[in-house]
Amino acid sequence: MTPSGTATTQPRNGITVSRSDGSSGRPLRESIRERIYARIVSGTYKPGDRIVERDVAADFGVSRLPVREALRMLHTEGLVEMLPTRGVIVRQLSETDVADLFDVREALERLAFRRAAEKATKRDIARLGRLRVRARRAVAACDEAGLHESNEQFHDMINVFAGNALLVEILAPLEGRLHWIFRQNEDPQRLWDEHEELLDAITAHDAERAERLAVEHVQSNRTHVMNYLFGER
Repeated sequence: MTPSGTATTQPRNGITVSRSDGSSGRPLRESIRERIYARIVSGTYKPGDRIVERDVAADFGVSRLPVREALRMLHTEGLVEMLPTRGVIVRQLSETDVADLFDVREALERLAFRRAAEKATKRDIARLGRLRVRARRAVAACDEAGLHESNEQFHDMINVFAGNALLVEILAPLEGRLHWIFRQNEDPQRLWDEHEELLDAITAHDAERAERLAVEHVQSNRTHVMNYLFGER
């Protein structure tokens, strides 16, 4: 077992390789982070709930070290708090927290979508096309979880296709909270319908339209999420 909690194997050629949760090759802490994150966004762990390291380790059948590392990752992303008296708890985002997040998201996404429309390669557009197919299948199958995943992947792809390493670096610690925001919506199909328009603008390399639609998309999502979380205003 490595210090990170990732098990190792020794193949016949003498090269040590790491493994985590089967054949994925990812560090175990990342897999555990995703599983805890899924419980947060699904509401299994509610705001204010304690996440007990020992219990999670027993539940997932792993040692406590990779769980501790996963919780630190979620703390860095702003999804949990580490309190001296209570331990790790799921963070309760206030109305101000969510509003601030939307302000930052709008500023960054208008840049991301403009640059993606300007810089997207044929390969990038092909990847978006495949995502479109998966999302439409999720819509047809009434697969809400699959549609949420497609919506998240769409934004993640755009951030990369924008070709701005600093933008990706700035967004990295916000990613968990942004994905959580994407899920605070009773109608993921409406989000994907707006994504379809954005995808068309990027495919056409229409940067001005992509930027305008991105702003409208964030503002529309802001209204729905704020109403969903805090009531009609």
